[in-house]
Amino acid sequence: MTTETALHIRELKPGFGVEILDVDLASADQATLDAVIEAFHRWGTILLRQQQLPPPALVDFVSSFGEPEDHTQKQFTLPGYPKIFILSNKLVDGRPIGAHNDGVGWHTDYSYKSEPVMCTMLYAVEVPGEGSDTLLADMCAAYRALPQERRAQLDGLTVHHSYQHFMSTREYGRTELSQELKDANPDVFHPLIRTHPADGRKALWASTGTIKGVVGMPNPQGLDLIEELVAFGTQEEFVYRHKWQVGDLLMWDNRCTLHTGTLFDDSRYTRLMHRLWVRGDKPF
Repeated sequence: MTTETALHIRELKPGFGVEILDVDLASADQATLDAVIEAFHRWGTILLRQQQLPPPALVDFVSSFGEPEDHTQKQFTLPGYPKIFILSNKLVDGRPIGAHNDGVGWHTDYSYKSEPVMCTMLYAVEVPGEGSDTLLADMCAAYRALPQERRAQLDGLTVHHSYQHFMSTREYGRTELSQELKDANPDVFHPLIRTHPADGRKALWASTGTIKGVVGMPNPQGLDLIEELVAFGTQEEFVYRHKWQVGDLLMWDNRCTLHTGTLFDDSRYTRLMHRLWVRGDKPF
């Protein structure tokens, strides 16, 4: 019997992700937290609704999964809490308090780093009346759905990731990086098929935005391959669509998923989310 059997859960999609019911993280004991962590590593995504977590509690909770990661862009971190990044379209004194339309497009966080973040946590403070859904794709299921011959062709391929390329070509928030940011974020190379360290399951670890190409494959052939694989892995059968409510805490495993934000009517609604990351390790 594992500790997870103590949790009341329901799957978000068959075989992928769970909503954990009847757990108040603000008062949960260590055994319950251990069970939540185990569920995360097994299912790839966890959802807990109706949470009331001030910033210190968010940092404490995410720290139970590992060391919180810093953010590349510092201007939208929560004052006094540098591990919490603000996603918002709100203005204070005419200035944005957070990143708006950040994360639109299928990707995995920090893929431009040599050690991408293990997981991402979003906590909903204010949500629009409609829109702003977050979509998560189960890339382990996508890998399993590939024909065996196709898996053999992809295994061993290496992908070129570049933060500079991403920031100069992205649809929203495009910017020219300072030399300091360029120096701090050199290009990196990661496997196209990633192995999960918890149990050895494999994931189709394609992405968009940061990828410049596939090693040993000329463009546009390399980028066409990535586009094909992302389209395959984000088919409806592999995707969970999350519709936000205030107090939702959604956490996903970047080692085996892709995700994307979606747009909303920012002339009618405001959105305020807190994002936290946990440090990861080198993909293999």
